[in-house]
Amino acid sequence: MSDGHIIDDWVEILASHLEKMPIENNKDDDDLINAIGRENSIKILTRCPRYTYASIASLNKNFHDLIRSGEIYKVRSKNQVLEYWVYFSCHMLKWEAFDPVNKKWMNLPMINGDTCFEYSDKESMAVGTELLVLGKHVSGQVVYKYSLLTNSWTEEQAMNKPRCLFGSASLGKIAIFAGGVNESGKIVDTVESYDSEAGVWETLPSLLKPRKMSSGVFMDGKFYVIGGCGGIDMKPLSCGEEYDPVAKKWRVIPGMWPGGGGGSMASPPLLAVVDNELYAADCEAMKVKKYDKKFKVWKSIGTLPKRADNMAGWGIAFRGCGDRVIIVGGPRTHGGAHVEIFSWLPREGPPQWAMIGRKKSDNFVYNCTIMCC
Repeated sequence: MSDGHIIDDWVEILASHLEKMPIENNKDDDDLINAIGRENSIKILTRCPRYTYASIASLNKNFHDLIRSGEIYKVRSKNQVLEYWVYFSCHMLKWEAFDPVNKKWMNLPMINGDTCFEYSDKESMAVGTELLVLGKHVSGQVVYKYSLLTNSWTEEQAMNKPRCLFGSASLGKIAIFAGGVNESGKIVDTVESYDSEAGVWETLPSLLKPRKMSSGVFMDGKFYVIGGCGGIDMKPLSCGEEYDPVAKKWRVIPGMWPGGGGGSMASPPLLAVVDNELYAADCEAMKVKKYDKKFKVWKSIGTLPKRADNMAGWGIAFRGCGDRVIIVGGPRTHGGAHVEIFSWLPREGPPQWAMIGRKKSDNFVYNCTIMCC
């Protein structure tokens, strides 16, 4: 947010104001900041950085209930006051969050998963004010949901047709999960959406080609699934597919991922969308590429930071984060190294990477997603 760096004192101002309130008003008045009323109070709070909300919620019951209700996030969304935070995991059950604008770190509570969930592969998606982590219990797929409103994890309803290794992306309160591998090991064309406000899964029209280990993005209001592999011969798929949420139809886009993706060793395509432009990390060549939507070709536009080393694309994250592209890279091996976060603003020209965050970590990056609210 443009004013985020100058309003760190808001919590102290609010606390000072509340200390001057009569006790009965401090307890029962619903105006929040009495002198300006509830509506104007909320307008002010929407301009405060998200990292201050935990402290604001501790001021009194009215502020606590406001933060917990989600009302303030709906106002932020309506007024396009949005922050993009990086959520990532370098641990089996532990997640962290990073604010790339204010350079703030936050530790999430530990997930209370069983041993099977702890050591099995997991996938993640941030949608609305929630973080979904999908994995396995002994009994089958399980979904844990972290709520930004309550700062807690709960076990949630699984997909209608549970699977893993899907392509996924979110836009607002909706996330789409396409393709993947079902519990029998079969590559599927199943597509489902998740509504974070309603907390429900909806089955959507199937992919035109079953695929696993693809990547998903939203661009120009449409959902794309790109790369992956499938078919009887399990060859990499160079085509992409575009889903129109209004028409509820898919169409194939030939050559949208000539580099393939998936395969036996390589990770799914590392993709990022910023300002409705699609970028990719070519880890083998250590290049950044941009997709030309008009001519449907990829063009090399610069290099990745040297620290973004990886294992065939595994162990790092490459994500669109508001107006910037983010890379989250951790150590390739155990031994007390660091996780580092790099940022590039495409509007400023070819890739110029700046390290904006660094902290000690013993593991590489298992999962990463971006929450916008």
